[in-house]
Amino acid sequence: MDRVVISRPDGAAPASPPTAKAVRPKVSPREAAKILAGRDPVLARLVAEVGPPSFPRPADSNFATLVRSVVYQQLAGAAASAIHGRLVRVLDGDVAPERLLATPGELLRGAGLSARKVASLRDLSAKVLDGTVVLDSRRLARLSDEEIVARLSAVLGIGKWSAEIFLMFQLRRMDVWPTGDLGVRKGYGLAWRIPTPTPKQLDLLGEPYHPYRSVVAWYCWRAAQRYAGSAATAVTG
Repeated sequence: MDRVVISRPDGAAPASPPTAKAVRPKVSPREAAKILAGRDPVLARLVAEVGPPSFPRPADSNFATLVRSVVYQQLAGAAASAIHGRLVRVLDGDVAPERLLATPGELLRGAGLSARKVASLRDLSAKVLDGTVVLDSRRLARLSDEEIVARLSAVLGIGKWSAEIFLMFQLRRMDVWPTGDLGVRKGYGLAWRIPTPTPKQLDLLGEPYHPYRSVVAWYCWRAAQRYAGSAATAVTG
């Protein structure tokens, strides 16, 4: 079978993906941005314009972060924040799967959660306790990005995008490439001055940026804001 060659927007040949999983030293997002800027003039321009990427250290536990993600789905920031605050108070600050499962549904609904979100949070809690969803840091370190996404996607109300965002910003995995995110696709097209790529096209276009595609995605979100005036989100700040 012939090898398919993907053309780069700047005319440069794409880097070949690694043939084996190599052990690489860990680098910070800031260091990764410098490496990427040395590889690609478009990223060099974005780094110069926007500054270093921001991947703050997580403030909440893995479980609490996923709970927040479910609460915030399809809600404006202020409304989501208010509901999340009431939920934490209902749980007496103990955002843990055991506590959530033990809390009566009417109290959860009283915090402002929809019936579907209550079901989602209960399903998440149950799957954490039965081991379907792994949130222990040591065990997570042994799981690939793909396996974590698959396990989280088994939870009612948590899709591939939410799992990828969890990987990027909670677990600080450096090679996540959320091709289904419209902001990433739009920002890539604007930055590299090509039509907005489809998820499949973006998947191929991301190959040269292993193992730092999370950082590229961050700059794509910023490009969408900078060049098209896209609104800030919970991801982009």
